[in-house]
Formats: sequence, structure tokens, C-alpha cells
Amino acid sequence: MARTPAFDRNTAVHAALDVFWRVGFEAASIPDLERATGLSRSSMYNTFGSKRGLFDAAVQFYLDRVVRPRLQPLNADPTTPDAIDTYLAGLRDALARPDSLPALGGCLLINTAGSPIANDPVVAATIAAYRAELFAAIRHGISARLPEREPATIDRLAHACTGQVVAAFALVRVSGAEAARALTTALELIAASE
Repeated sequence: MARTPAFDRNTAVHAALDVFWRVGFEAASIPDLERATGLSRSSMYNTFGSKRGLFDAAVQFYLDRVVRPRLQPLNADPTTPDAIDTYLAGLRDALARPDSLPALGGCLLINTAGSPIANDPVVAATIAAYRAELFAAIRHGISARLPEREPATIDRLAHACTGQVVAAFALVRVSGAEAARALTTALELIAASE
């Protein structure tokens, strides 16, 4: 009979996510992860196989618990016409507040895209899939907002707005005001297409 771990896996992964999100994969030391998760090195390796295994679990947790709930209103069926404005304005407001989690951490996957681990094919594929998921949700929200527009127009707007969201996440640790401005631009692009 297998032994049941004496810890909650989700709690440990969430604690590790906080470390990876704050400092990145490369700078996250095993002692930092041990302190954050409360796991010993051997428990961490027995459960996740490696620091990388823990990182992969943290990325999945981030997608399931942070990203997808925020995108859910854009993916709803039916999507309300104001869902895209609500998403972009809410994200803008969060990034403009210096004490908010998105302002302090940006986006785990956008941060990872600029680090050495992004050269790993699996990590690169995860980042690309995240960007595609973000684009699809934004496109769906814009389509609900502007149902009479041609698909090519919706695609162009979705690419532009996705680029502004990615830029906002990349900029927020440097300038919350510039990150917020990027999202205001996305809102203005959509409004100008009415």
C-alpha cells in the first residue's frame, strides 16, 4: 500500500508558484522552495521529481487557478458584449494598483518567456499555448462586442489587443502606468472599431 503524503499537494504547489512568480525559475533556489512549501528536499523530489517538475506543476496551477478563471467570461457561451471591456478595464485597474498581485508579479508565463528556461521546447510550447489561449479568449470577447464586423477585422483587433495585454504584463514591473496605458490603448482600439 502506498504511503499518503503528509502534506497538501495543492498548498505546496501554490507556495512554489509564489516563489517562481516572484523570482523566476532560475533564481528560485531549493532552500527558497523548501521554506515556501514546507517540504524537505527529499519530499519535494519524491513528489515532483525535480525543481523543474515542481515548476511545471506550478505553471499548470497558475493556468488553472489564475489565468483561466480570468478568461472564463470571455469564453462563456454566450459571451456578453461587455465582457472584453470588463476584462481589459479590470486588468488595467489591477496593474495600475502597485500593491495588487498582477502589478507585483506581472504574468508568470510572460516573465518566463524572457528567461533562459524558455529555450526548453516544452516550456516554449507551454508559453505559445498560453498566448494562443489568450488570443482565442480575447478574439471571442471582441466578436461578442462587435458581432457585425468581418472575421478579418476581428482577427486584427484580437492580435493587436493580445499584443497590448502581453506588453502590459511585460511592462508592469517597470511601470504600472505604462502597463495601464497599454490596456487603455486596447480598449480604445475596440471602441474605435464600433
